[in-house]
Amino acid sequence: MFRGQILSRIGKNRFFANFCSLGNGERPSVNSVAGISLLKSEPVSSDKLSPGREHVISYLVNSCGLTLEKAVSASSRLHFVSPDKPNDVLLFLEKHGFSKPQITELVSRRPKLLLSNPEKSLLPKIEFFLHSAGFSETDMVKTFVKYPRYLTRSVEKLFAPVYEYLEDVVGSRKAGILLSRGSWIFDRGLHKKLIDNVAFLRELEVPQRSIQYALYHYPHVVTRDLESFKKIASEVQGMGFNPLKMSFVVAMHSRTGKNSRVIWERCYETYSSWGWSKDDIHLAFRKYPNCMLLSEKKISRFLDLVVNKMGRDSRSIAQIPNVIAYSMEKRIIPRYSVLRHLFLNGFVEKDWSLASVICPAEQKFLKKYVKQYLKELPQLLSIYEGETNCGF
Repeated sequence: MFRGQILSRIGKNRFFANFCSLGNGERPSVNSVAGISLLKSEPVSSDKLSPGREHVISYLVNSCGLTLEKAVSASSRLHFVSPDKPNDVLLFLEKHGFSKPQITELVSRRPKLLLSNPEKSLLPKIEFFLHSAGFSETDMVKTFVKYPRYLTRSVEKLFAPVYEYLEDVVGSRKAGILLSRGSWIFDRGLHKKLIDNVAFLRELEVPQRSIQYALYHYPHVVTRDLESFKKIASEVQGMGFNPLKMSFVVAMHSRTGKNSRVIWERCYETYSSWGWSKDDIHLAFRKYPNCMLLSEKKISRFLDLVVNKMGRDSRSIAQIPNVIAYSMEKRIIPRYSVLRHLFLNGFVEKDWSLASVICPAEQKFLKKYVKQYLKELPQLLSIYEGETNCGF
């Protein structure tokens, strides 16, 4: 009932529904009684609407393509009397390659964009992406739609200085990818933390390629305050990580931030529950830092197979912890099924090497353990491909 009341009241202000049509001039179908598009929407809450919000809702639905539900929600963050400024924004976006659905998405997520000054506020961002960062118009539009907050950021204070700095450190291609991925490093700006942290890594003689990797994959790590950054670096050094190796910055990532530490502790408890000692866990961490960022379910499922199906000591996996990250369905189970069949038919010993089976690339595995036995065991390939049920 309340939805009908909204539609009825908006219908009294029908002229607000005709502010702006995009593209080829097509317009949504308009209900002759309500004067508003009959777009699919969820039930609207019974908030009381001021007359000003009714005008805004009508505009958002008919000119911007929002559903009634989203228009009501967006109207609480948006106010205008004249449609002139929103019209200018919509026409500007269309002129610069944004489609109707993309404009709808932008307005839905950032309603206040409709109050922007296109030439002063939006154009500098578009020109930066196209000319300085070298984006195509298509990629530029996709990036803004995916990360609409970019349209509210300063080119002079954020985009330009950060991008130029990253160009020097990681190169233009990776700097552009970071920008297209919505890296939060562009929100934080080229502040003293980033510069000081990179300088500190260089003092530790961390190789340039490791610094590039950290900036590219873990920007949240290198934008921490310097004292915290130094503490984490000292901590991972104390665990035996060499700053000269790539694993050093990966280990810093795994020990940075509250969430990473919570995951680290959960992983620690899970490995311990399978009989790993502190030394086992630290050995695995040094060999493969990401083993402390896996889910407890994944760790337990893998070690359950190792212990209860393969009959191996779970602690032996600390020597090759990277295998825990492999896919159970695509790699671990198919390969174990093959080796189990080979063992049952007397072609391999019971203590076959787990590393030699799980680690090699697929073609090497197939050549060594499948193809050479197909004459004697023709069903081996179907076992590997999962066509034969092996009880998993």
